[in-house]
Amino acid sequence: MSELCRVRAMIVDDLPMVLAWRNHWDVRRFMFTQHEIGLDEHRNWFSRLCHDETRRLLIAMVGEVPIGYVQFDNVADDGVSNWGFYADPKATKGTGKKLGFAALTYAFGELNLHKVCGQAVDFNTASIALHERLGFAQEGVLREQQRIQGSYRSIVCFGLLKSDWIVRMIPLGEPN
Repeated sequence: MSELCRVRAMIVDDLPMVLAWRNHWDVRRFMFTQHEIGLDEHRNWFSRLCHDETRRLLIAMVGEVPIGYVQFDNVADDGVSNWGFYADPKATKGTGKKLGFAALTYAFGELNLHKVCGQAVDFNTASIALHERLGFAQEGVLREQQRIQGSYRSIVCFGLLKSDWIVRMIPLGEPN
């Protein structure tokens, strides 16, 4: 049996690792902002957000090994939150599903969210497929919403209700 995936709060010591993941081209090319982030900019971002009670900056772990980053914003009891995530670019196949399962279990359990919303750039087929595998419903497309790599791209919008998560995912258990 594989070790369970869990999430924990991001700490200052995680900054170099998360920055390396975020700046890796396999992650950065799917972001709305694609410039390479410097350490000072990264530290300022973390300092600004780490004490914000409406945000959760998290590291997904399998055992003691970090496998990815997850964030939730607009966090409020029984509220609607947006999430964002990325796996360690060197992680094995299936890491995204483990990360997503752990993050959503946390979101609907500990955070007691009503709904989690996500977005993916139209060419990020892996993220779109992951949202669908995790039970998200596609709620719309923002046509040519974001300029990325010199052209306007559409953004696919997803939503997952706590009631759907409980019915669909919890009986299945954590993915391997």
